[in-house]
Amino acid sequence: MPPFLRGLTLGLSLIVAIGPQNALVLRQGLTRRYAGLAALTCSLADTALTTFGVLGVGALLAGSPVLVTLGTLAGATFLLWYGWRSFQSARHTGTLQPEGQAAQTPGTVLVTAAAFSLLNPHALLDTVVLIGGASAGLGSAGRTAFLLGTILASWLWFFGLALLAGRFAPLMRSPRAWQVLDVLIGVVMWGIAVGLVRSVFSGG
Repeated sequence: MPPFLRGLTLGLSLIVAIGPQNALVLRQGLTRRYAGLAALTCSLADTALTTFGVLGVGALLAGSPVLVTLGTLAGATFLLWYGWRSFQSARHTGTLQPEGQAAQTPGTVLVTAAAFSLLNPHALLDTVVLIGGASAGLGSAGRTAFLLGTILASWLWFFGLALLAGRFAPLMRSPRAWQVLDVLIGVVMWGIAVGLVRSVFSGG
């Protein structure tokens, strides 16, 4: 899989999981209050974290063949675990509930979205550690393409969620839809993990 498509696929697989960022953007979209601002803040925060992960952590690991191998295998291990968690999640019904008090001012939206993005341990692990490690085995051009793919995933998802909140809401409340989505995410994660492991043992 080309680095750009790998980054786009991995980014979408990580970002569509139930989480506070999605709940916030969906809620603001449903109430039509500063949904664009919420999507913009989440997208910019993810862009900054992902850039640090790929060009910082990924580039640092790429400076040593041993670190490339370790980083790639660590990323593959994390993906295998993440995929397994998605399969386990599919066994249980879960929904993303957008009900609740929407943020009423631009400042509240900005602070809340930034906090959900930058102070969320899961988001930091996904963007900095996992994505950074997954890009370690790529060359400079490959890491750039991979980075652009993951960034595009964030922007497409958050702004799509903000603009189509009314249509997304019934889907978000459907346990069956989330079960199917979890299975698809698990398959994608395991597929990328196998690709990473193969790249290590095939020499690239």
